Amino acid sequence: MTPGRDPAAAKTTLRDRVLAARRARPPAERTADSAAIATALLEGLAGARTIAAYVPEETEPGHGRLPAVLTRLGARVLLPVVAPRGRELAWAVDSGRTVPGRFGLLEPVGPRLGATAVGTAEVVVVPALAVSRDGVRLGRGGGYYDRALRLARPGAVVVALVFDEEFLDDLPSEPHDHRVTAVVTPSGGWQQLAGG
Repeated sequence: MTPGRDPAAAKTTLRDRVLAARRARPPAERTADSAAIATALLEGLAGARTIAAYVPEETEPGHGRLPAVLTRLGARVLLPVVAPRGRELAWAVDSGRTVPGRFGLLEPVGPRLGATAVGTAEVVVVPALAVSRDGVRLGRGGGYYDRALRLARPGAVVVALVFDEEFLDDLPSEPHDHRVTAVVTPSGGWQQLAGG
């Protein structure tokens, strides 16, 4: 990042650029990339007993594959639930059935476990618009995952899913940003990050 540049403004510019590129990505390319990401996740998550994940939107890496592919692991899979108000994620066990929730995001049907349930997961799979080689994650700007990750268990693996061109050398960051310990890309597969 350029010294002296406002990190919040730099993030906004980068978010706009990444979201536009994702919308322009051909559907067939998205499908192939999601299949590659699912394969890498299965390998990287082997042996995990509890995984917190999410349901990717149509333009996100993993769409159409997550969370269903995680059921092959035999793990307990938690999915986020966006509360009707506020900016905190609750969690529910993936039952294989989802319904639209706040912001139109798909969430599991079933009992809500509360925000602290993420602390039971050994691995937390998070969405990202970009990730840097030192683990800085660029989200959509709402802070939901930065808040949720404060409740993750110490030593939990935090892995972000991004397209190849979204894995960058460096990203703007702010003190509240929670870093990830691994990244999965279609071409690079599962990659442990520095310090992860």
